[in-house]
Amino acid sequence: MRFAETPPHKVLAVILTAALTPALISDAAGATPQRPACGTAASVHLSTVPSPETFLGFPLGTGQQRVVTNTEIRDYLDAVDRASDRVTTGTMGSSVLGRPLRYAVVTSERQAGRKELEEIAGEIRDLRDPRRTRANQARRTAAGKPAIVWIVGNVHGGETSGADASLKTLYELAAGLSCEVRARTDNLITVILPTQNPDGREAGRRQNEFGFDLNRDWFARTQPETDSKLELLRRLPPQVFVDAHEMGGQRYFFPPNADPIHHEIAGEPVDWINRIGAANKAAFGYHGACTETVTAECYFNYDVYDMFYMGYGDTVPATGFGAAGMTYEKGSASAVQDRVQQQFTTQWATLGWAAANKREVLAGYYQIWTDALAEGRAGRLEPNEVVQPANQVQFPVPDLRIRSYFLLPGRQLADVRRLVERLRRMDVEVYEVTKPVTVRHARIFGGRTGRNVTVPSGAYWIPMDQPQKHWIQAIMGEDPYVPFPYFYDVSSWSNPLLMGVDTIYTGDEVRPRATPVRRIAGGRAGIAPRTGSYTWTADSASAAQLTFQLLGRGAAAVRDAGLVRVPAAAVTPAVDRLARSLGVTLAPSSRPARGTAMRRPDVGLFQGAGISTTAGSHGEARYVLGQRWGLDLTPVTTADINDNTPAFTGRTVLLVPDGGDPTGGLTAAGRANLRNWVARGHTYVGLRNEGTRLARAAGLTSTTEKTRPDDYLVIGSHLRVDVDHSSPVAAGRPAEDFEFNNGDPILTPSTTGVNVLTYPAGDSFWHNGYTVHEDVLKGTPALVDEPAGAGRAVLFAFNPLFRAYNESGLQLLANALLHPGGPPAAPRAESTDRARAAAAAQPAPAALGGEWRPARIQVAAADLSRARAVVARYTGAATVATVGDSAYLTIPNPDGLAVDEHPFLRDLIAGLRTAGVPLRSVVA
Repeated sequence: MRFAETPPHKVLAVILTAALTPALISDAAGATPQRPACGTAASVHLSTVPSPETFLGFPLGTGQQRVVTNTEIRDYLDAVDRASDRVTTGTMGSSVLGRPLRYAVVTSERQAGRKELEEIAGEIRDLRDPRRTRANQARRTAAGKPAIVWIVGNVHGGETSGADASLKTLYELAAGLSCEVRARTDNLITVILPTQNPDGREAGRRQNEFGFDLNRDWFARTQPETDSKLELLRRLPPQVFVDAHEMGGQRYFFPPNADPIHHEIAGEPVDWINRIGAANKAAFGYHGACTETVTAECYFNYDVYDMFYMGYGDTVPATGFGAAGMTYEKGSASAVQDRVQQQFTTQWATLGWAAANKREVLAGYYQIWTDALAEGRAGRLEPNEVVQPANQVQFPVPDLRIRSYFLLPGRQLADVRRLVERLRRMDVEVYEVTKPVTVRHARIFGGRTGRNVTVPSGAYWIPMDQPQKHWIQAIMGEDPYVPFPYFYDVSSWSNPLLMGVDTIYTGDEVRPRATPVRRIAGGRAGIAPRTGSYTWTADSASAAQLTFQLLGRGAAAVRDAGLVRVPAAAVTPAVDRLARSLGVTLAPSSRPARGTAMRRPDVGLFQGAGISTTAGSHGEARYVLGQRWGLDLTPVTTADINDNTPAFTGRTVLLVPDGGDPTGGLTAAGRANLRNWVARGHTYVGLRNEGTRLARAAGLTSTTEKTRPDDYLVIGSHLRVDVDHSSPVAAGRPAEDFEFNNGDPILTPSTTGVNVLTYPAGDSFWHNGYTVHEDVLKGTPALVDEPAGAGRAVLFAFNPLFRAYNESGLQLLANALLHPGGPPAAPRAESTDRARAAAAAQPAPAALGGEWRPARIQVAAADLSRARAVVARYTGAATVATVGDSAYLTIPNPDGLAVDEHPFLRDLIAGLRTAGVPLRSVVA
């Protein structure tokens, strides 16, 4: 990332140009001179276009006590489309519950036809590939074509004001007759997507119907709302992207952002972002948007909201599309009129800046991809930089070159293919190797190196010498190289590590023989005879999904030495298409389907007191197991277990998601019921905090939970684990694997079962991302398989369902549900019972309780007294620990709120900075 600070005189010139000379801007862009002259009065509009107030029957942002409904939003977009020649509407997809995701495209009349829009969008897309677009053509496009700006809102369902304000923005662009409007419509194509989460808006809920935070789903695209949005972004790639949110409190946030900013975000969008921030600041003062308090306290910048994790509505537009991707946040404690007015103010000012600078922006847009090609060809990574004035880079990007990534095909081929598709659907060019090639200097994921490594035929090659170099590194990189230790979310999302696939990268100039990948491989590799069968390798999350789907269709699937086999008649054309979409190859065989019969699990999904069905791993389970795997999930409540009702006793598997209650609310009788149910041959699967703690309370495990050191931090990092294949839960995994740890409980090894995944105790211990005192994990288990009579308890210290993108964890969970074969040999019952009784009697460490992830603020021990004085203004519940010359203040977060929802975390952090307390690290 290259960041060039804009001189103050240039910022002022931009603001004055946007505000005072819209007609000149329009003429410079080639506006048609024969059109009637525009006016200066912003209040003059086409009478044929209905205003939101006229159409809805109440005024936007002037005190209405209800939000605009999804239906009203959709109907208003249609009404404006019918009434204005500047507007074209469409539907990009639908939500989980089938609600249409409607959008409007607005520009000048001469550019608004579908043919004209597609031609312009095609020329903008061409700017993203300098290999096919020469510099002189790029200059013509920059001079004569409009830039594309997206205004989107309501990614969190309860954050309504961005959507409401976008209707006002749409009206002004569609009906306004001022020169200010003409500048925006002549120089821009504005895509307005009022609500990204209509199901959440309808329910007044942050998440979508499956409990997913859609502002964390961007790179994985697991949810339909995200997937269809990204396809539209590929069609209409933005140069400026506004994602309008709400947060706690009353103030407004717009960039400049907080550190860290991911190093592969190019310098141009960061420059644009900061200049748009200056335009917003000027607009707040000019329009009197700060009606609640004095202007200086009405908004803030350089705080809270970073641009690091590649799942946000600012980082992905910035890294994947080269846009000025921006998060705007308005405090939800403000009155409705203030929320809507301030959201409109920033939207309108952003459009004004983009219109005034569209030629420079489009020229810079072309340069982003030109530079990316040159960097990829040289194998050069962008350096780490910081933007906050007081910060310094603490962790520079290492001096290494990366010219190629290779995904190896020896195992988990279906997951490898799914990763290839994920890359291709972001316009990354991927090639299949057709002849083995030797890589002289290879880096092997997991911190190792190799010499003269042979990459076989069938491997997938991702060269960095292509326009999407920034996106490739941001998604594929072994480590994100955080520059500054502030974390709003996780610190690692490396896709090869999430999938656990074998991956190498190199700085060598390697040009293997390879063919471009045009579509996903998979499906039938040939035709099996009627009495034969089809087989696939059971070593991937994708293969597990196919297995579950076929079991749900009644197929007589069997397991046969690491393969799944089904009768040939079970593989219909629909199954063939499903297998191809999953990247699973179905190998034909003349052998009949013989082996160990597989049974579809009957899963009870535990729903303890206070557990939301649309939040956390409970919602993730509904999506992965229910939607993706096609399993029937029966709710099992605390009362069902306490009373031994058929809803509980009739299940073959009980899945306990993560939560905050260490006993799940079970009585002593309920814990005995659970223990006896498992002993009769059933399977208990427990996830993370509540899943492992409830098992301990019920006497299902000999593991105990260790107290974390005061300075311990594991912020969404990947760690190497050793795999014990004596448990069937490990089927299909390699001897060494990687798992994702997000501040998970630290368990002691089981003495009565199999420690399926264990963090190495020796030199092979490895992690990426940001961790402190991570060595306490050495030798501890991440996954345990405990026998209990004829059944077993499978305990995940981590959440394998996390955001539905932890494919290696998903395969392990599938193994736990299918459970091939009997339980491993158990130790003597007497010693087993004694160990489990001791574990159950041990209380959970006091500091753990029901926390999700509390805020951890690190300051110098010498600054502790000043820090405590600030913290005391907000809470008396903070705990303090001093380790060496550092002090750690822990702010409880029992409700599991994100920092932008928390009532005071954001203001507390800002208060520490205002008080001059240097922050060594912040996890919020």
